[in-house]
Amino acid sequence: MKNFLISISILFSFSVNAQEDDLAINDTVRRLNPVVIIAKKQSPERMPEVKDNVLFSGKKNEVLKLSNINGNFTTNNAREIFSRVPGVTIWENEGSGIQINVGVRGLSPNRSWELNTRQNGYDISSDVFGYPEAYYNPPLEAVETLELIRGGSSLQFGPQFGGMLNYQLKRETKKKFSFETQNTTGSYGLMSSYNAIGGKLNKFSYYLYNHSRSGDGWRENSEYTVRNTHAFIEYRFTEKTKLSAEYTNMDYKMQQAGGLTDEQFNANPRQSLRERNWFGTPWNVFSVNFDTEINDNFTSNTKLFGLIGERNSVGFTATPNTADAINPSTNDYANRRVDRDYYKNFGVENRNIYKYKLGKINNNLAFGARIYRAKTQRLQEGRGTTGSDFDLSIDGQYVRDINFSTENVALFAENQFKVTEKLSVTPGIRYEYIKNTGEGRFGISNGNPIAFPDKTISRSKPLFGLGVEYKLLSTNIYANITQAYRPVLFSDLTPPAVTDVIDPNLKDASGFNADLGFRGTYKKFLNFDFSLFYLSYNNRIGGVRQFINNDPNQGTFIYRTNLGETVNKGIEGFVNLNVTKLFDVDMPYGNLDIFATVSFIDSRYTDFAVSTASGTAPNITITETNLNGNRVENAPRYIHNFGISWSNNNISATAQYKMSGKIFTDANNTSAPSANGLTGLLDNYNVFDLSTEYKFLKNYNIRGGINNLFDKNYATRRAGGYPGPGILPGEGRTFYISIGAKI
Repeated sequence: MKNFLISISILFSFSVNAQEDDLAINDTVRRLNPVVIIAKKQSPERMPEVKDNVLFSGKKNEVLKLSNINGNFTTNNAREIFSRVPGVTIWENEGSGIQINVGVRGLSPNRSWELNTRQNGYDISSDVFGYPEAYYNPPLEAVETLELIRGGSSLQFGPQFGGMLNYQLKRETKKKFSFETQNTTGSYGLMSSYNAIGGKLNKFSYYLYNHSRSGDGWRENSEYTVRNTHAFIEYRFTEKTKLSAEYTNMDYKMQQAGGLTDEQFNANPRQSLRERNWFGTPWNVFSVNFDTEINDNFTSNTKLFGLIGERNSVGFTATPNTADAINPSTNDYANRRVDRDYYKNFGVENRNIYKYKLGKINNNLAFGARIYRAKTQRLQEGRGTTGSDFDLSIDGQYVRDINFSTENVALFAENQFKVTEKLSVTPGIRYEYIKNTGEGRFGISNGNPIAFPDKTISRSKPLFGLGVEYKLLSTNIYANITQAYRPVLFSDLTPPAVTDVIDPNLKDASGFNADLGFRGTYKKFLNFDFSLFYLSYNNRIGGVRQFINNDPNQGTFIYRTNLGETVNKGIEGFVNLNVTKLFDVDMPYGNLDIFATVSFIDSRYTDFAVSTASGTAPNITITETNLNGNRVENAPRYIHNFGISWSNNNISATAQYKMSGKIFTDANNTSAPSANGLTGLLDNYNVFDLSTEYKFLKNYNIRGGINNLFDKNYATRRAGGYPGPGILPGEGRTFYISIGAKI
């Protein structure tokens, strides 16, 4: 293909020279139009100072336009998509891409629960304050841009330590009718089809898509099917006022291959010892959106949004060194465990921008309010069937049946004061009122219910922040410091054992994020962002062992309370160098970019009490120690991505190489793996990916790629429970090929 392109370019050059000679003889010959190379803009963009009634001045942010990136969008390969964003930790424990598990700056990637996860600007996680896990994310083939705003976003989007991640879906805003399709096949039974229609008719706009995907999975016992359907309609009353509504429905069923011991992983990471474990999450999210420009200085946006969803799992959840075998006495398998959650969330969020002048300089005030209510019914430890299919029926009643609710009211304001045209200072405040309640049945003992103690936690929390930005031509220096906190989660209120005791004065985790960075572009060939960060995470919750009634004769219990602090600090850097523009050469052969993201993360406990018990009553001894100096679990010391991209009008290709450091998987920093695979150091890993795209006949494309080209065996996490205890392997070599069109 490269030789073909070179030949075409040479022929074109000869053709132009020949025509110039002819023109010298006959000036009536018309000149040809010059060839223009339209190359993909590979590097991430950044938010302007104000967009969608949100202030971004002084905040670290990245905007990834997915149409400019080569990657495996079909299976939502987060390793490729986030390669241009520094400091992103990714859990890669199954290749379906149904759930995207990302964290930043050493925070846990578990279902992105340290981030405020949104779609088109509204919440999509289970319960933002009680159970902030994102069981749903849209298919990346339907996403226009990914927007990641770091910890400084907490004043305008909520108090999460990680910041805000927003999936902005595609829209058709110009044509009366358009049709897009992308159909993919790949290794291990991958089949996928994405189809969308959209358009604009007078004052109406619409967009509908359906994405269906299935596969057998790289590991044994990891088949899945998933469907995403989305509908959007908008009516524009005037050029300044519009009303829209959208609805998304997702349903999937996935088999859980479960974890492995280290010995099993080293012998064959593709093996699975669980064939009866399943997971499914029907999900519904909807939004009504009203935008208006009241005058040239005042714009307003109001969103009414909601979520109705479920989390359903059934399986044999023992550690991987326990076989799921037929019992000779019953001639059948053991009964599986069934857990189910039901979510119903509703909210209203209003955002406004008011522009005004102080002297001759424009200033911006962002302010708004939010009302949110969520209900969760948690059913756990149901006695399931002895079968192997996705059957959620149970024998009797659930051991645990608890109802949780969350009420939230928030007010926020940030003001960008422009001291000069170059220097701006943005102070802000957010006020949060949150009330969590819980009631129901915590367990069953000898046939008698054990009541969950009615619990209500109410608090009012002010948060403050300050951002500064100074512009230097096409670059700027930015800094911010913003308070953050994490409310007590439902899981903190429901300990594993009924003998555990919860501190009645349990406090929310609190702390702050701070950034200092330098970013921008230089002469159109360099795009960069380098920064320092510091994240303080106080009042982390854990368990300490105590004597029952202070009497060693009565044994011990676990007391769950606030125990200490962790500090994450480090360096984040991104650079994209356009080689073609750097050397100012003609581009008959295309456009060449090289990029790198680097992050060095030091995440440590600074104070966290732990205790162990030894002996038997009455000779029990409790030993107390402190985790001070230990590394935070699941936080690698470094995450680096290096890549090269080439593109012209028709062809683009990207090769990238990811390096991630070792991680401890428990707070005690256990190095040697345990026999059951639950604890132990996970080694560093390096993974190479290759993705390409060929566009032809203007509207058609062929995409293809190989993930984990060199078939590296690696793992990014261990699990203590779902989706199966033990070490969870990352995927080996897989490939995909896709054909699509947009008409």
